[in-house]
Amino acid sequence: MEQYVTKKELVLFTSEVINVLRHEITPLMMILQESQQRFGCVPMEVQLLISKEMNVSTAKINGVVSFYSMFSLTPNGRNTIGVCTGTACYVKGSGRLVDRVSDMLGVPYGETTDDGEWTMADTRCVGDCSNAPIIMVNEDIHQKVSSDDVPKIINQYKKK
Repeated sequence: MEQYVTKKELVLFTSEVINVLRHEITPLMMILQESQQRFGCVPMEVQLLISKEMNVSTAKINGVVSFYSMFSLTPNGRNTIGVCTGTACYVKGSGRLVDRVSDMLGVPYGETTDDGEWTMADTRCVGDCSNAPIIMVNEDIHQKVSSDDVPKIINQYKKK
């Protein structure tokens, strides 16, 4: 198992996050969100720590982490790109966009490029069906995207 978080970071995470949030109404989600924000993922060492500190099974924690697409088990790239595969986007050709993005970046869904620049995220409905198909890059939404738009979108973020 590759370790993404140091022992010192785990100690700080316990005192600054778990101990502060443990009495909230929904502490698990809040703690997981903080892990994703701090470490770029919710790695197994953090899941084991949360399990121990919160007395919640690692199976439950891992189930939450693997269910929600906002969480990752490994650090994401500097840019995260996702093609909406909800029904409206799919009907309007998002399958072709998925293939185009994957070919351009050289990675399938859920993977990060070797240079750490891009993560291709599995993205379902983003709630903008009237502007389908949609590509999201980080927090930016690109609407009514065609296959010809994909290189332009990717190049726009390479420059940043």
